[in-house]
Formats: sequence, structure tokens, C-alpha cells
Amino acid sequence: MLFVVTAFTTTLVGALYANDTFDSWILFFLRGWVFSVPLMSVLVVHEMGHYLTARRRLLDVTPPYFIPAIPPLGTFGAFIKIRSPIPDKKVLIEVGAWGPIAGAIVAIPLLMVGLFLSEIRPATGTSEGFALGSSIILELLCLIRFGQFSFNAEILLHPTAMAAWFGLFVTAMNLLPIGQLDGGHVIYALFGRSRAWLISLVVLGCLIPLGIFLWPGWLVFGLLSVILGLKHPPPLNPDVPLDRGGRVLGWAAILLFILSFIPVPISTIE
Repeated sequence: MLFVVTAFTTTLVGALYANDTFDSWILFFLRGWVFSVPLMSVLVVHEMGHYLTARRRLLDVTPPYFIPAIPPLGTFGAFIKIRSPIPDKKVLIEVGAWGPIAGAIVAIPLLMVGLFLSEIRPATGTSEGFALGSSIILELLCLIRFGQFSFNAEILLHPTAMAAWFGLFVTAMNLLPIGQLDGGHVIYALFGRSRAWLISLVVLGCLIPLGIFLWPGWLVFGLLSVILGLKHPPPLNPDVPLDRGGRVLGWAAILLFILSFIPVPISTIE
């Protein structure tokens, strides 16, 4: 039921982005699919990356719960609940990393498709409204698609590109190396309990100036991280070391975080 509601709210948001004129309610919502289908695809694959990995490791895990939201987002993402203890660091890093990595495997090609459907024009400095921030991944794809970086021009993103942008933004938020987020699982498995705790404190400390000077949402996210807890619970066998495959997977997740992180996700243009 939550999936159906979230599919509706994301379609509504996509319709608001995709429609310049109103013809009929049917066409209004049909045009919203170019946003909702890509975004829901990224979310589904992300959560199934967690879910299938957990099931493969014989963990008791719920199917994904999707969270609908009002415009301009349409969704706050999704989550699964693991009801059995994590046996060791290898399983922890697999469950934590495969969700965002799987989602990014879908989101990056969708972003490229969306950019080919987008328009570019010289930056005039006269536009008003809001602007979506950029990441290293977005800048590299803009360079491939348009031959220049986004900050040298004004790009009118197609709804599919916006959906992929939101998908990668959710990926970066989940990969923040803090607490019990996906990124928190990764740093705990890679660096151990004490270092993961220290990294979480450092990241929380960085969110405060980011929230004050760049984007207030980081303050909200920092507060939520404190409420959820910065300390990561240990697996059943914390002394079992990671193998080479687990370390490669963990560093791949860290690299994905660096490439997809957006310092100023949304800004207003006056």
C-alpha cells in the first residue's frame, strides 16, 4: 500500500515538473511517469540490493517500506528492517553497501538519458526559482553530454534527469559515514568500532557549518542522526576480519559517496 501511495505522489510531482499546460487529467498524470518511473526504479533497486543481500545471508528482513511525501519531493525514500542480528563485518558491509551501489548502477545511466533529453543555454543570471546542486558524477556526465560543466551554463533538466538526480542524492545521503546509515555500516566494517565512532563525530561536526553556511537541511539531518544514534551496534562476531572482497566493496561505496555528494542540494535563484 505504501508503494502504491508513493508511486502516486512521485507521479504527481513528476506531472508538476513535466506539464507546461493542462490538457486533461489523464495526460497530466501520464506525463508524470517520466519522473516517477525512473525515481521509483532507483529506490526499488536500492532497497532490493539490501533485501536480497540480507536474504542471501539468511537474515530475517522485511520487504522495503516506501515513504510517500508531498511535493516537491514526492518521497522520503524507503527502508528495510533487519530483525535478526548481523553475524560479522563481512555481512554488515555487504548489506550496507549493496543497496546504494545497486541504486547508483540504475541512477547513473538514467541521469545520462535525462541529460540527453535536457536543454542547455548560456547562463544569463536573470532566472528565478530554485536550482539543484551538482556532484562530481553530474559534472562528468554534463561534460560528456554538453562538452562543458554545468556551472558554465544553464541546464533545463528533463524530469527523467531530475528523478535520477534525486536518486543519486538519496544515495549520497544514505552513504554519509555516520551512525547506522549505510555509510555507517561501511565505516564500522572497514575501520572498527572506535574509529567509526570518531568518524561519525567528525562528520556530524562538518554538517553543522554546512548547515549554517550552505544548506539548512544539513542541520536537520544532523539532528536526526543524533536522535537515531551515532554509535553503531557491533555484530555478533566483531573480531572476524574482512576479506579482500569486503574491503573492495567498502572502498567502492566510499568512492560512490565522494562522487555523488552534493554540498548545496537546493538553492534559490533571485
